[in-house]
Amino acid sequence: QVHMEESGGGSVQPGGSLRLSCAATGRPYSRSVFAWFRQGPGKEREFVALVRWHGGSALYADSVKGRFTISRDNPKNTLYLQMDSLKTEDTAVYYCAVGTQYTSDHSAYDVWGQGTQVTVAS
Repeated sequence: QVHMEESGGGSVQPGGSLRLSCAATGRPYSRSVFAWFRQGPGKEREFVALVRWHGGSALYADSVKGRFTISRDNPKNTLYLQMDSLKTEDTAVYYCAVGTQYTSDHSAYDVWGQGTQVTVAS
C-alpha cells in the first residue's frame, strides 16, 4: 500500500518561492509516474508537473513551465516541487499523486496525498 504525504505549503508574496515535498511510504517504486496537481478556489483540479520515478524527462503544464521544477530523491522516496516566481494565480491546494501512466490526466492516478495549501498574496 503506497501512502503519500505533502508538506511545505504556506503563504508567500508574488515573486517569492516555495518548495513542496511529498514523502512516499510503502512501495512507491511499484508505480512508475509521480505528479503534482493543484486545485484553486472554485476551479477544477489541474495538472502541474510529472516525472518518472526511474528517470527521464519531466512534463510541465504551460502555466508553470520555466518557473516550477519537479524532482525526486529516490533513496528518500521523496518527490519535490520547487516553485519560483510565484503568482497570485498559483494559489491552490497542491496534491502529489502516483500512477502507472505518463499522463497529465488526473483520473489515471490512483494514490493521492491529502494536499497542502499554497497562498500567493501581497
